[in-house]
Amino acid sequence: MAKILEIIGLALVAIMTLSFVGVFIPYGIKNGTSELFWGSAGTTLMIIIYRKMKNKKEGKES
Repeated sequence: MAKILEIIGLALVAIMTLSFVGVFIPYGIKNGTSELFWGSAGTTLMIIIYRKMKNKKEGKES
């Protein structure tokens, strides 16, 4: 499960970076801080918080 979350998080960071740079302009998504950027950033943040809570619950300190 942890590896899957890491892969999803990495993909979301890549999408967030590409949308910020403006790669998705031909598809009608504006560059900069668009809805796609904030959605990817929020989802990545939720993955980080979930993993931190799960590690804390299991007693792991990292």
